[in-house]
Amino acid sequence: MSARQVTLAEVAKQAGVSLATASRVLNGSTRQVSEELSERVLRTAEELGYVPNASAQALARNSSSLVGLVVHDITDPYFSCIAAGVTRVAEAAGLSVVLGTTGRRPEREAELLSTLRAHRARAVVLAGSRTTDRAAQSRLATEIDAFTEQGGRVACVSQAKLGTDTVVPGNRAGGRALARALTELGHKKFAVLGGPSELVVARDRLAGFKAGLTDAGIAPPVVVNGAFTRDGGYEAAMELLASKSRATCVFAVTDVMAMGAMAALRERGVRIPEDMSIAGFDDIPTLRDTVPALSTVRLPLEEMGEIAAGLVLDGGGDEARTVRVAGEVVLRASTAHN
Repeated sequence: MSARQVTLAEVAKQAGVSLATASRVLNGSTRQVSEELSERVLRTAEELGYVPNASAQALARNSSSLVGLVVHDITDPYFSCIAAGVTRVAEAAGLSVVLGTTGRRPEREAELLSTLRAHRARAVVLAGSRTTDRAAQSRLATEIDAFTEQGGRVACVSQAKLGTDTVVPGNRAGGRALARALTELGHKKFAVLGGPSELVVARDRLAGFKAGLTDAGIAPPVVVNGAFTRDGGYEAAMELLASKSRATCVFAVTDVMAMGAMAALRERGVRIPEDMSIAGFDDIPTLRDTVPALSTVRLPLEEMGEIAAGLVLDGGGDEARTVRVAGEVVLRASTAHN
């Protein structure tokens, strides 16, 4: 049988103060209470074993100790790496992180942000690509305005399209640099596993890669779109093989898609890199031990999460800030000279 929970009213009565005074002391209201009364209430609460109500504290302070983190898919190591950075900074500040996942549905971002606003979260980090769904982006922008008007702060890890503090990965520049590096290996025929066409990150990485090929005087690649998942990469690679493409090098716009593509190539007896080279994007730490090791564009994912958390927790100003993070090409055993 559980012990009965002590109420705020009981603390107030035992301390000989009004309920309002006890609430101001224990729920952290900005209204001042004398030191003598404050000490009496705190001492009484400790003696009685009173546990403050988190919702009441949030109302009194107009904010809570919660930091929201909204990601598209927590099973994707791209987002779990970013989450690690956000959590590290939040916990160092004595705050707790609440995680929400959208299931890659654009409309869920606004819904989750609305829920976090109702719980008076202090700040929210939105990690994930913007989309071409203008209606969803408009609803999200409206919800961000409502959240900030309540006193909260929002930062994004994506493209700077929402008027908030944003950490912008070097997707286009990274794709361009990777294309140049692969052409220097002698490859002239390329294919791209391009990800969902409605995601801006997929479009940016593809556009950058095409620009890099143009720089080198190489014809545009064959493009096969697929989901931003391991299975999406597998299915896109199978479609590519069925098309009898003569590409000697495949660029998957995420490392996770590249893993699926490698599985498909092995299943069809295509040797990597002897028969076909493959490269990804992100440099996910947990995928670095694959055989052969995956060539990719390295993004400092945990650092990006740390920067985003720092932006929403440092107070900031009225102007939205943009922090651009460059990618670094890393060539490994999955790509070979052609």
